[in-house]
Amino acid sequence: MPEPAVLVEREGAVATLTLNRPRALNALDRDLTLALKDGVSAVEKDEGIRCVVLRGGEHFMAGGDLKWFKSLSEGKSAAQNRAQFEGFIEEAHAIILCLRRMPKPVVASVRGAVAGFGMSLMMACDLALAADNAYFTLAYTLIGVSPDGGSTYALPRIVGQRKAMEIALLGERFDAAAAERLGLVNRVWPSASLQVETEKLAHRLASGPAAAYARTKALLNGSLNASLEAQLQREAEAFAQSASEPDFQEGLAAFIEKRKPRFQGR
Repeated sequence: MPEPAVLVEREGAVATLTLNRPRALNALDRDLTLALKDGVSAVEKDEGIRCVVLRGGEHFMAGGDLKWFKSLSEGKSAAQNRAQFEGFIEEAHAIILCLRRMPKPVVASVRGAVAGFGMSLMMACDLALAADNAYFTLAYTLIGVSPDGGSTYALPRIVGQRKAMEIALLGERFDAAAAERLGLVNRVWPSASLQVETEKLAHRLASGPAAAYARTKALLNGSLNASLEAQLQREAEAFAQSASEPDFQEGLAAFIEKRKPRFQGR
């Protein structure tokens, strides 16, 4: 039997989803899309998982599988191509929505190629760590299409409108150091250290105050479309709810007793 397109591993409260089409540099086809959609949905629903890591192998994702795209479109009319690609992209977009709405933190850990939908996928995660051999390109216009995967939503919010136009229109490749300067990744590590550093961060997040993380993530994700008044109201409601829960009392006690807090996530 062929190996699954996405490997799912669990260590304690951390779930790791590994893209597993190494010969195709994890390029996105229907099998990978459906497997990733199912994997992301499963870890979202598992209440025992408190942090999710999304990674590839030597390469994170080299965009869409262009050979598969070509075979899919050969002999089809324009209307048929439009319909089948709309359906495919709807499946891919369900992954992005799930990552953004998931209450638990999601960490992208990337090496090698991070192109096209790979960049979209990375930007949908809450934090991103990169190996120093990672390289990035949005690449869509290089094959004559416009971006998908929420990249036109995330990119200007991360790097600003002018730089987003440059990255999206020109499709030029840039390295991990540039990605860090732009804010596309949080930290860059030597490739040999990336897995260890990713695991350290993931377990740190998994031992944190899960409910407070969920509210923080929701507040930040909603802030750019909210008025100041509305955001202040949401913050007040979220803070008050957090203050009524055991993790807040544990945080206070740990601070006063000068010890590390033991959050229960509720």
